[in-house]
Amino acid sequence: MRVTNKTMSHNNLPRTLRLFLPCLAFLLALLSACSRPAPETSAANPPAPPTETVSSVELIKQADQLYVQREELARVREGVSLLRRARMAEAQNYEASWRLARLDYYLGSHTTDEKERDEAFREGVEAGEDAVRWQAGKAEGHFWLGANMGGRAESSSLSGLADAEDIRKEMETVIKLNEGFEGGAAYMVLGQVNLELPRLMGGDPQEAVRNLEKGLTFGADNALLRLHLAEAYLSTGRREDARKQLNTLLSMKPRPDYIPEHKDAVAQARKLLEEKFK
Repeated sequence: MRVTNKTMSHNNLPRTLRLFLPCLAFLLALLSACSRPAPETSAANPPAPPTETVSSVELIKQADQLYVQREELARVREGVSLLRRARMAEAQNYEASWRLARLDYYLGSHTTDEKERDEAFREGVEAGEDAVRWQAGKAEGHFWLGANMGGRAESSSLSGLADAEDIRKEMETVIKLNEGFEGGAAYMVLGQVNLELPRLMGGDPQEAVRNLEKGLTFGADNALLRLHLAEAYLSTGRREDARKQLNTLLSMKPRPDYIPEHKDAVAQARKLLEEKFK
């Protein structure tokens, strides 16, 4: 066979070689792809995070740890978010519900943002109602439901009048279930209701004193209870008894689990002494 000096065309190649060329091209492409470095990840194109499921029990545990740090409202907001997730992960979760009501109450009581305050108390009431619905025989749901109703009442006179009897009902239920709950806290709330409501709406300062004195038998180290008892004494003309309670409060050692509340009570006690006993 005579070969010219022209380039040999594909059709003129031997048949075996024509069959081998596509395989050779595929192998070269494969080797090129294998030797090419993997694309680097960047902030603009981060790797997909691994899928992770966190149980409601673990979420509640994390929220409890954040509750200990509640003086920092950022930690409270993180805890609220975790407990919302726990409630979504497990329907009818009593433990997550009453804890959410507790954190919402603290947030609503301490935030300076009115919108956040109203939303916290609204959600706290809802979570408390759920807790009561699922475990009516336990004190936590009733107490934090009533506490959030009280917080809502303080920011709205109309809500206050509407909620007063419901708050009383919840606190009376707490007393039946666990009279000494949270150091006589249910008696403290009843005292506040009787102290703050006008007489025409069922308020009674003398009854407030009786409520708070009864609570003191369960919460001698409850600084907030002593603060409100001092306020009740002042409202009924018992100035020296009020002074005694305030001075006792200021000399008390704080309970380890209630340091933020103790600090709040001390600040208000000092202010009350300055205003009423100059």
